[in-house]
This record gives sequence, structure tokens and C-alpha cells, in this order.
Amino acid sequence: MNTFMETNEKNSTQEFLGELYKNVKMGSDAIVNIMPKVTGKELRQELTAELNRYEEFAKEIANEITSAGNDPKEENILAKLGAKMGMAMNTMMDSTDSHIAQMMIEGATMGITENTKLIHEYENKHCSERSLKLARETVAFMEDSVERMKNYL
Repeated sequence: MNTFMETNEKNSTQEFLGELYKNVKMGSDAIVNIMPKVTGKELRQELTAELNRYEEFAKEIANEITSAGNDPKEENILAKLGAKMGMAMNTMMDSTDSHIAQMMIEGATMGITENTKLIHEYENKHCSERSLKLARETVAFMEDSVERMKNYL
């Protein structure tokens, strides 16, 4: 592979991983933000396990980013604050396990959509297979999460 192609692949991979990292951290932040409202023991355990898995993904992705000499970047503070406020408003009137599960399903579905779009966009940009594999794993995890959350509806 020539130097231009290598540079192009590295740039595409770093862009891709940066977006994937933001998406995974958003899922993690959502669970952290909603956890104080969760009263059901089983749902709390489920969300704790999901949070741990999101953090594992974030760490893996961050390691890939830093190994190329870059720093992982999270969503800007205004976006994070907006998401937190939205969750607070959404649970103000209804913080039942069923409603929280519904919110988590909606959030995971958005994550699935965003990550799937990313995969399709970057598959043709010579992104590293390792980064694409990580993204596919996050999508599969989010899809499983949706199925698990349906038990609480």
C-alpha cells in the first residue's frame, strides 16, 4: 500500500472511531443520568451491567484512538447537558421501570441507527477492519439491550 492510501485509511479510521466513541459515551452517559430514577432492583442490575459493557467499549475504542496518537473526544458539554435535561424532564412525571425501559429502548435504537449509518459510510472509505468490527459489536450489543429492555415494558 502506498503512503497516500495508508494516510487515507488512518484518517478515515480515526474519524470513524471518534464518532463511534461519542456514540458509545452517549449511551454510557444516558445510563448514568437515568440511574438515580431507577427503583426496580432487576432493572438497576441490568442497567449496571449495560453501563459496564458501554464503558468496556469506550475503553477499547479510546485505546484504538490513542494508539494512533490522538485523544478521544466526547460530545460537547451543551449536547451532554441537553440530553441530561431531556431525561430529567422525561422522568419527572413518570419514572416507572416501564417508562425508563422505554426511554432506554429509544436511546439504544438511536445508537443502533447512528452506528449502522457510520458503518455503511466508512466501509467504503478504507477504514480498518478492526474498527468496523468494534462498531458491529456495539450495534449487536445495543440490539440485545433493546430486547432485554422489552422485559421491563
